[in-house]
Amino acid sequence: MSAKKILMLVGDYAEDYETMVPFQTLLAVGHSLDAVCPDKKAGDTVATAIHDFEGDQTYSEKRGHNFALNADFAKARVEDYDALLIPGGRAPEYLRLNEDVIRLVRDFNDADKPIAAVCHGAQILAAADIIKDRRVSAYPACAPEVRLAGGTYAEIAIDDACIDGNLVTAPAWPAHPKWLAGFLTLLGTEITH
Repeated sequence: MSAKKILMLVGDYAEDYETMVPFQTLLAVGHSLDAVCPDKKAGDTVATAIHDFEGDQTYSEKRGHNFALNADFAKARVEDYDALLIPGGRAPEYLRLNEDVIRLVRDFNDADKPIAAVCHGAQILAAADIIKDRRVSAYPACAPEVRLAGGTYAEIAIDDACIDGNLVTAPAWPAHPKWLAGFLTLLGTEITH
C-alpha cells in the first residue's frame, strides 16, 4: 500500500468524533492528513462539539475538544492530495457558504478523487452541486438537502455507509467502522491480518 495524502476540511463546531477518530485512524494506518479551516492557519484550533443520541427527537450537543490544524487552507490545492475528508457537525452549515470551499470540493470531484463525508458533511456536497443522480447518506435532517440537490438520499442504518463512485457517505459517527472501511477501500488501502 502506498501512503495517501488526505485533505481534511474542518471548521468550528465540527463533530468531535467525526473529526478526531478519522484523523487518528487514517494516521494509524500510514496515511498523512492536512487538517485545514478557511481563515485559519496551521497551529490554530477549531472548537469541536460532541453530538450524542440520548433518546430525544434530535441529537444533543456538548462542547468537545480544541482540534489543532496542521496546514493552511489558503495553500490547499487538489493536485497536492489524493482524497478529501469532510466531517459533520455544525461546521458544514457555514463552510458551504465559502466559495473557496465549494470550488475545492468540486475540484476533488472533477478529478475523481475519493471524497468521504459524514453526517452534515453532505450539506457541503449538496452546495457544491456534485451529488445529482448519486446515492448519498447523511444525518436524516439533511435528507431534504440531498434530494433538492438531485441526489438520492440513502436511508441506511445509523451505523452503515454508502459508496457511490468516488463518494463514501454515512449518517453519523456510529458508522465509523463501515464509513472508514469504505474510504480505505476507495484509497486502495489493504489491511491484512
